[in-house]
Amino acid sequence: MDVIRLLGIRDTPLSVDEVLSAVGDHAAGGTTVFVGTVRDQDHGKPVTSLSYSAHPSAEAELRRVAEKVAADFPVTALAAVHRVGDLRLGDVAVVVAVACPHRGEAFEASRRLIDDLKGQVPIWKNQLFVDGSSEWVGACD
Repeated sequence: MDVIRLLGIRDTPLSVDEVLSAVGDHAAGGTTVFVGTVRDQDHGKPVTSLSYSAHPSAEAELRRVAEKVAADFPVTALAAVHRVGDLRLGDVAVVVAVACPHRGEAFEASRRLIDDLKGQVPIWKNQLFVDGSSEWVGACD
């Protein structure tokens, strides 16, 4: 069975339970889950909402990132989903999960997965601020 169990860019609400369930594996002694949510401020400036946009290549890039993490760590299962479209404060924007034989490996692989997703997958966000201004940010936060 492929260790990459679930990948996606979706315009519908994300389920932490779905991602966690996807990485369930009896060979794993440690499973980590990271959930990124829309926060109410950025750099001290109040945020009202945001919108994520993805390049058509985003899913292919997400797979490339996931494959690299799976190759660099003893991953038994991996999953990552990211939301696009309009999100409100508190909405889940991204969920990643990694299962490995040991907890340390799971933490390291999960950190690499979210950091590489953020830095390499072409997803951008447009933050809307209370003062009416907005800001585009490259890659997901």
